[in-house]
Amino acid sequence: QVQLVESGGGLVQPGGSLRLSCAASGSSISFDYMGWYRQAPGKQREVVATISSGGSTSHADSVKGRFTISRDNAKNRVYLQMNSLMPEDTAVYYCNGRAFSIGVTYWGQGTQVTVSS
Repeated sequence: QVQLVESGGGLVQPGGSLRLSCAASGSSISFDYMGWYRQAPGKQREVVATISSGGSTSHADSVKGRFTISRDNAKNRVYLQMNSLMPEDTAVYYCNGRAFSIGVTYWGQGTQVTVSS
């Protein structure tokens, strides 16, 4: 069974940086897209950034210029480098993987990111 496990969340001051990692285990599945989503208290889950297996990326307008998604296909990992963090970035961040050939989507359990002084 495929599992996505996030790490790297925590408490950081405004203006600080964090790097989230997500590792896929349990299968040699190849994800067509991997991404990061976040959900703040009382709000709907929203997409933060996605990356294709070929390296094409997309970032939400709210994080452009501050966050960067990347992936290591050989290791089946996806990363999110977050710089210039702001209090409004506070949320639970979820890793997502989609494999179109077999029609499945997997989610990680989430990692908390809190930006506060």
